[in-house]
Amino acid sequence: MKVFINKNEHELADGATLRDAITAIEAKPPFAAAVNTQFVPKTQYAAQRLQPSDRIDIIFPVTGG
Repeated sequence: MKVFINKNEHELADGATLRDAITAIEAKPPFAAAVNTQFVPKTQYAAQRLQPSDRIDIIFPVTGG
């Protein structure tokens, strides 16, 4: 199925979870994740099933001044 991760199109297997999407882009902690603008707690990444055309945002903290 086609999803969008940080505005880039990705192909994931049917039934994929948010954890699968995070793995697909090799995201390294720390980060936060949202599906269709709704933040998902880390404890729910493996349970959050994705649907075709979902928009996943992986947000990394910015440091500096």
